[in-house]
Amino acid sequence: MKKREVHASIKDERLIQKRRDQMINGAVKLFIEKGFHRTTTREIARAAGFSIGTLYEYIREKEDVLYLVCDRIYDQVKERVEKFLNPEHSTLDALRLGIDHYIRVVDDMQDEVLVMYQEVKSLSRDALPYVLNKELELVELFAKMLSRCVENKELFLTEDEIKLYAHNIYVAGQMWSFRRWVLRKLFTLDEYIVYQTNFLIEGFKDMRLMNMEVHQ
Repeated sequence: MKKREVHASIKDERLIQKRRDQMINGAVKLFIEKGFHRTTTREIARAAGFSIGTLYEYIREKEDVLYLVCDRIYDQVKERVEKFLNPEHSTLDALRLGIDHYIRVVDDMQDEVLVMYQEVKSLSRDALPYVLNKELELVELFAKMLSRCVENKELFLTEDEIKLYAHNIYVAGQMWSFRRWVLRKLFTLDEYIVYQTNFLIEGFKDMRLMNMEVHQ
């Protein structure tokens, strides 16, 4: 899916990247505190460390900032998870470690993930499909790992079950961020990872028994 172009009147690509990094960092803090709609472009410029005039040299409208924020967050989460996952050589133990690593990435980027979860709905109709497709790319990483486990005969899942469980893994990680107000009162990060991983893995195994009963 084609990346949306965000207009900049400046031609220096390195300067554009630098200014937008500053803009994104400032915006994330404001969106967490106030939400996207109650944050003004002037506040974003101030948080980024430059004037409102300078801000509009790198974007056209406030929604551009939200798009850049969501685009960057998805890229960072996916990049960090991909460094650890190897869907082409997956085993059940590798899947366990992959789930562990993914949830720890979410924990490390919990503020950014929360902003993405809360504010992505405010993206324009042309920007939303591109950003949501990035979410599906991350889900697909887990689907590939599950598929390899099926090929290894460590799991017994149908194609539809693989798709569903890949989404379950994704949501289990995200939940540590958007339900953090209550989960952190109940579990440490390590406890949450153990419970969720065991819940997911045992669910995979239970599905095997259900499939066997259905086909008997």
